[in-house]
Amino acid sequence: MTSLLVRQARKVIAIEIDRDLVRILREEFRENPKVEIISADVLSVDFTSLCGWEGVSPAFVFGNLPYYITSPILHHLFAHRVSIRAMGLLMQREVAERLTAGPGGRDYGYLSVATQIYSQPQIALDVPPGAFSPAPQVQSALVTFQVRPRFEHWPASKHEEFLEFAKHCFAQKRKNLLNNLAWRYSRGRITEALQKSGKPANARAEQLAIEDLAALFDFLNEAD
Repeated sequence: MTSLLVRQARKVIAIEIDRDLVRILREEFRENPKVEIISADVLSVDFTSLCGWEGVSPAFVFGNLPYYITSPILHHLFAHRVSIRAMGLLMQREVAERLTAGPGGRDYGYLSVATQIYSQPQIALDVPPGAFSPAPQVQSALVTFQVRPRFEHWPASKHEEFLEFAKHCFAQKRKNLLNNLAWRYSRGRITEALQKSGKPANARAEQLAIEDLAALFDFLNEAD
C-alpha cells in the first residue's frame, strides 16, 4: 500500500506500530524524501496537528486496519475529521457491511450511525484471504469514505450528544425505543415523539433512518 501511495502522492506519512515493519519500511524508503515513517500507535496520533505541521489539510488517509480495533480507530479518525478529506480503509468484510448498512437490516446499528453521521462510506471491493500472508480466516473489504458531516450546521458538542443518544437507542436491539430510552425520558414523551415523527410506539432503533433518530433526539431534548 505504501509503495502504491508513493507513486501518486506528494508526501506519504506512514504510521506503523510494529518495530520490525518500521525498520523494513525505513530501509526500503530511506532514499525517498517523499516518505516519512512514524513509529507510533495510530490511536495516539494527533492527525489535526500532524496535517497542520505538514501543511496539508484536509488530507487523505489510507490504512489496513487491525480487525480487533477497527471501531476505536474509526472513532479516532472522525475526531480529527476537519483535517481529513477522504479515507480508504481495508477491514473485515463483516464490519464493512455494518458501517455501510441502512435502516431495516440486521447490520444497521450504532456503528452505522456513528460512521454515516460523519461520512459517506461505500464498499469499493472485496479482498479474499489469499491476498494476505498469512491468510486470515475472514473475508476483507476496502471501504472508501467521503468525510462530510451529515448535519453540517450542528456544533461538535451536539454531534457527541446525539451519538451518546444513539448508543442508548441501540443498547439492546431486541428492545424497542420506548424501553431503551425509558431510563432518561418518560414513556409518555417518547410515545409523543414517535407519533410526531410518524413512527409506531413499538418502533425499534434499527427501523429509523439517521434523520429520524435526529428528529427524535431534537424533540426529546427540546422538551426536556
